[in-house]
Amino acid sequence: MTASIHDILKHLYRNRFGRLPQHIIPLGADGSSRQYVRLSDAEQSVIGAYNTDRRENVAFLTLSRHFKQLDLPVPEIYADDLDQGVYLQQDLGDDTLYDRLIAIRKEDGGFSERVISMYRQVLEELPRFQITAGKNLDYTICYPRSRFDEQSIRWDLNYFKYHFLKLADIPFDEQDLEDDFERLTTFLLETDTTYFLYRDFQSRNIMWYEDQSYFIDYQGGRQGALQYDVASLLQDAKAEMPWEIRETLLAYYIDVVGTYMPVNRKPFIDYYYGYALIRLMQAFGAYGFRGLYESKSHFLRSIPFAVQNLEGIMTRANLPVALPALQGVWDRIIHSEPLRRMGMESQSGLTVHLWSFSYKRGVPRDESGHGGGFVFDCRILQNPGRYPEYAHLTGRDASVAAFLEEIDEVQAFRQHVMTIIDQAVAHHLRRGFTDLTIAFGCTGGQHRSVYFADLVAAYLQDREGVSLDLRHREQNF
Repeated sequence: MTASIHDILKHLYRNRFGRLPQHIIPLGADGSSRQYVRLSDAEQSVIGAYNTDRRENVAFLTLSRHFKQLDLPVPEIYADDLDQGVYLQQDLGDDTLYDRLIAIRKEDGGFSERVISMYRQVLEELPRFQITAGKNLDYTICYPRSRFDEQSIRWDLNYFKYHFLKLADIPFDEQDLEDDFERLTTFLLETDTTYFLYRDFQSRNIMWYEDQSYFIDYQGGRQGALQYDVASLLQDAKAEMPWEIRETLLAYYIDVVGTYMPVNRKPFIDYYYGYALIRLMQAFGAYGFRGLYESKSHFLRSIPFAVQNLEGIMTRANLPVALPALQGVWDRIIHSEPLRRMGMESQSGLTVHLWSFSYKRGVPRDESGHGGGFVFDCRILQNPGRYPEYAHLTGRDASVAAFLEEIDEVQAFRQHVMTIIDQAVAHHLRRGFTDLTIAFGCTGGQHRSVYFADLVAAYLQDREGVSLDLRHREQNF
């Protein structure tokens, strides 16, 4: 995020709250093109968002206000500037349902009643969005389409075909597969598709704040079938929910929906598995594009979980439609040993790539392929290189370190840097990410940048699960 975007968000913050934020901390976006920061002062903290896609912003803001009017658990929107592509929303903390799931499973040794009760709470809220909020919703604001219709389904199926099947070298007959795509699409659209469909309803898009679930990232919502969202949640592969619990929670959800309207369980479950498969194929497409094409290890490691999920669905689904070509493709995926082992070699904890560099030669390239991390500009600090007694030394020399440590602005800079790094490292370890790049730049890549890169290396060297890759690009050490 550029400094100008920070300035725009600070201006919006001041207009809304009457004061400037004291701290601005960048937040990860998990592959999204949207950019997020946390803005805070002594009284409060909010999340600032920047997104160049105006239509997507309009969809999110309109849906947020519609849901909030109905007292649904979504973040409050404090302010927005659509012309600048920014808005401020309620800070719901850092814990997602997925984070809580992982933590409780470690404490309880399995998928305990505590976790199941959290999922029940979420499933009680979901029909309020789908049925209650969906009744009087203006779907024309939805983005990129107002309905999860035939074209939307074909987009997902082609995503699966071109970004997963072809990249994973899974053989198929083009025409036979297209015929099955048409049959599956026709079947899926035979059920009632007049409800609000969240579209990306999974455990990482549900915040857990003050012992309550809050829903976020519904900007892709549109009109569609009830089954899609509950399938997205219960078939979330990386949650590794036991199948008997998935089935119990599905039955619980159907009971909750039954308090709103009559439900015929058998056809509802048939469509549920159909939508579970379309959702899973869309996920395979994302894993193929981000992992097989872009070589991002986080997405590669998701493929084996998705394969296991596909296998579980195939033993339980009994779709009333013949799909021989798709069945053949699914069988090849399930029996592919390379796909079942995909990304396993990279599961070795978090590697923090630390750099010092000179801005004269440009910012170091992120070699991990993730494009994530931080670049800190040390040129805002006093330069020891301007003093003759330090000119021939580096940031590793004790006298240079002593010089820097006596400067108040250096200590303040250090405190802010360590706060950001602590948050990023904890986040990446919790989410199982493998790489984080942190670079410090100064004029010559000799004093300030070297000092801070070494400082962070010493700070992280004993952190469990963290390995370091330290490089001083302009020096011979």
